[in-house]
Amino acid sequence: MKKLLVPLFALGSAVGLAATLYMIFYVAPLERTLFFNQKVFYWHVPNWFVLFTTVVVCGVCSAVYLKKREAKWDDVARAAGELAVVFGAIGLVTGAIWGKAAWGHWWKWELRLTTSLILWLTMVGYVLVRRFGGAGSERLAAGLAVFGVVNVPLVYFAVKLADALQQESAHPQTTVANQLTGSMKTTFQLSILTFFAFYVLLMLVRTSAIRDERRLRDLRERGLDAGILEP
Repeated sequence: MKKLLVPLFALGSAVGLAATLYMIFYVAPLERTLFFNQKVFYWHVPNWFVLFTTVVVCGVCSAVYLKKREAKWDDVARAAGELAVVFGAIGLVTGAIWGKAAWGHWWKWELRLTTSLILWLTMVGYVLVRRFGGAGSERLAAGLAVFGVVNVPLVYFAVKLADALQQESAHPQTTVANQLTGSMKTTFQLSILTFFAFYVLLMLVRTSAIRDERRLRDLRERGLDAGILEP
């Protein structure tokens, strides 16, 4: 059954992407103010849902790894951390496109945008530490991942926090997704499913690759210790 998961999620992602593109450009109506610029919404918001999910997965698995010291948890955390960087970059770019069309600027140092950037930079730091940190870097990176999880609710509730602090916020108090109806709501829901199917596919593939890399390193170390391989 496990061998079928990758092709099943790959097929689901491909079908979902095709259906989502059709719904976005041929079924969902144009928004009166933003016109085609509004279409980026159907990818921007689901992308952030996936980002929050993968940051939480990375942080939780890192915390379990710190407690149990079992490599399988670290493998999942590493895969999730790498994907968080990818989805975070997509979220920031699509958000800038939306911001330029809706608010007239690519970037503004308001609370949600600032905390979002901090979250992404945290995950970038996680990946860099894992790659270049040397011995013991997995524990230091795990601490960064846990910090990333703490930052997730701060990003999510940043608009309400900014209002409580009487700070200006470009994002509205009411979530735009809650205002969708008809084909726009259906398109949005389909996009969410597609993004999560694609995310699961990437997690399965990347986690498997990381585990294979670790096993290969372990075999090499055993070969060196046994004198079978030369350094």
